[in-house]
Amino acid sequence: MKMKLISLCVLTAMSSYTATVEASSEKPSKEVKVWDITSEVGAIVTSGNTETTTLKGEIKAKHNLENWRNEYKVDGIFKEDEIENDDGEKTKERTNEKYSLSIQGNYKLVEDHSHLFIYGAYASDYFGAYRSETVLSIGYGLRLLSESNMYLDFEIGPGVKRFEYQDSSQEVDKDGNPLAGETESEVIGVGKLDYEWQISDNAKFTQVVSVEYGDTNTKTVSETALLTKINGSLQMKVGYNITHNSDVDAGKENTDTETSLTLVYSF
Repeated sequence: MKMKLISLCVLTAMSSYTATVEASSEKPSKEVKVWDITSEVGAIVTSGNTETTTLKGEIKAKHNLENWRNEYKVDGIFKEDEIENDDGEKTKERTNEKYSLSIQGNYKLVEDHSHLFIYGAYASDYFGAYRSETVLSIGYGLRLLSESNMYLDFEIGPGVKRFEYQDSSQEVDKDGNPLAGETESEVIGVGKLDYEWQISDNAKFTQVVSVEYGDTNTKTVSETALLTKINGSLQMKVGYNITHNSDVDAGKENTDTETSLTLVYSF
């Protein structure tokens, strides 16, 4: 089923290619900044009957050159909650902490309509399905939709992933040996859809869906966001992220969700 879906996406991409280039060539070119940088920050602190601290931050940068369009991203989230232990005492415990870094270089083949990409990412997650994940992939990307106020990009390619099991993991290998703290590597297939709609001068909607398909685990990430402009450089962002892992340790959920309200500043 997954291979059929990938094949359908490829056929759709190739059939849309000629029409996309011809249609977009008739539109006036949009001015693109050499550097497009945004920083995002959010914090929630509660006290009283419940004490919680949540911090979230992200920096994105796009570097537009004549033949290359490069993307850089750093983000992190930290959460600390007040927990009541077995003795009835309230103590603060870290309940979520993860950080990630990604870099992607896109070599333009036909202006902004198709490209070859190389992608690298590292993620550290103290409470996720895996303690850390490193991904390196290459592939082909195509702009399926190009309008003055929206675009849709599609990417697909092979890659390799190296992942580390949590120290508390109860999984075992085929010989029955514990995998806690161990690392493994596997070949994966990657795919991504990136959609952006500039609804008005003051509002923008974005949707990104990415898939990392492997024999050990298939990871799917959906990032949905609505941004509204406060002033020239400051925006408010409402985001909803879903991360689904097909194979997780016993006692862990396959799906993690995150709802956020943050401020975004554009440079």
